[in-house]
Amino acid sequence: METKSDQALVGVQNYLERAAGKLRPSSPIKFHISSRTDTGVHALANAAHLDIHRAPGKPDFTGHQLAHGLNHHLRPEPIRILSAQRVPSTFHARFSARSRTYLYRLLLGTEHHSQVPVFERDLCWAPPGGPLDIPAMRTAAQFLLGTHDFSTFRSLSSEAAAQSPVRTLQELQIQPGPGLLAQHCPHRKFEFWEVKIKSRSFLYRQVRRIVGALVAVGQGRLSPGHIQELLELKDPRAFPPNAMAPPSGLFLKCVEYSQEDLNIPAEQQLQGLS
Repeated sequence: METKSDQALVGVQNYLERAAGKLRPSSPIKFHISSRTDTGVHALANAAHLDIHRAPGKPDFTGHQLAHGLNHHLRPEPIRILSAQRVPSTFHARFSARSRTYLYRLLLGTEHHSQVPVFERDLCWAPPGGPLDIPAMRTAAQFLLGTHDFSTFRSLSSEAAAQSPVRTLQELQIQPGPGLLAQHCPHRKFEFWEVKIKSRSFLYRQVRRIVGALVAVGQGRLSPGHIQELLELKDPRAFPPNAMAPPSGLFLKCVEYSQEDLNIPAEQQLQGLS
């Protein structure tokens, strides 16, 4: 998300709006982003919308032109526009989203963080303590599926206090995952696992807290039943200290919308690009 001018870190939103400003719009550009990720969290495919108007007499940007122009001005930052398209004026990248899917990558088989492959640094979490009990983690995950009050699994913040803690987890899976260039290092006995979580929306740091609790189950520090007990306590202060997963292994995989929300009514076909 956007950061203020007096902050040391600059958000992806800042870079996007700077790049859009170099396309010479007739008015300042504001990006509305579907999902705001913490520092250190990655996005494979986030989504955003903007309203852009050109000077009188200039044709509207096509989706291809907008994506190409933004990417040109985003260099050399590790940010890329994958595609752009016109949407109805009623569309909102955040509030029109039907679901968001996150992946959390776990690396097993290391005894020390220095053993994490150089190409995987900051792209996964290598929990200490040896192998994880994956069946126990999957049993614990079943308690979290469905609609619950997830108060225990959110971090407190001024914004979070005003949000309802009720969320619906549509999917929570723990499956083997690929490693970057792992096939070229057969002598290193690493295992990669992915925790996949899908919901319409998430609470502040909810995914990282869920993954951290499941890893604690895999390490034997919590039992699967403890996950149900934490859920029933509905208290963020009841979450085990230092159990939240770090941001580096977390990826926003995709944001889904209904085709109905993306289709443009005929009367808007000739209006500006959003």
